Amino acid sequence: MQILLPPRDGEITDAELERVYDYPAGLDRPWVQVNFVSSVDGAVAVDGQSAGLGNAADKKVFMLGRDLADVVLVGAGTAKAEGYHGIKAGEVRAERRARLGRAPVPPIAVVTARASIDPASPLLTDTSVPPIVLTTASAPAERRAALAAAGADVVVTGEAEVDLVAALAALDERGLRRVDCEGGPALFGSLIAADLVDELCVTIAPKLVAGGSSRIAHGPVTPPRDMALVSALHYESALLLRYRRVR
Repeated sequence: MQILLPPRDGEITDAELERVYDYPAGLDRPWVQVNFVSSVDGAVAVDGQSAGLGNAADKKVFMLGRDLADVVLVGAGTAKAEGYHGIKAGEVRAERRARLGRAPVPPIAVVTARASIDPASPLLTDTSVPPIVLTTASAPAERRAALAAAGADVVVTGEAEVDLVAALAALDERGLRRVDCEGGPALFGSLIAADLVDELCVTIAPKLVAGGSSRIAHGPVTPPRDMALVSALHYESALLLRYRRVR
């Protein structure tokens, strides 16, 4: 993997990669970094999953995002489609997290307006830390109670829809400011609409997919948000781009 921006010669080291992708120092609020992979023709998945678009470098950056984060944020639909389980100790680099002062394992925070996570899901049964379920007051009380009984930290953050500002405030109250959002497109679109995206890390995979796959974000029409390219890497024919919100 080589770095194009900032310009320099040669392969990028693990230490340099960590510096490129780490969160800003001294955060006083949640910082939302969104991670996606897209084909060159804009598809977000192959046969319903993003794995068909990834490569070794993309996987490395994806796992680095988890290493550096306080919490992984994901929509319930993506968690189900991608077969999410909870993050376990062996899946993040303990040395890196200890050196950076992070907790040993980041929790997964799932956005679900209807509390539609199965209490028997691997998110609850196959994890080192309990998940956070960000849901609404209109979600059936029995579902919320069942998730809480299964060990989830259930947080009501809106009436009929999850209020993402309130959801991030709830994460902030738990000391979780480095937010690694792994999708999906509906959650990303809602974050854009609320102007809560600080950074986008997107891998452009050298594939043409066509078909009916959605783009990486969809949702309400919003004013365009200006972004600045802050780093660019390439691996074989893929580009790994990182954009930061211009505020």
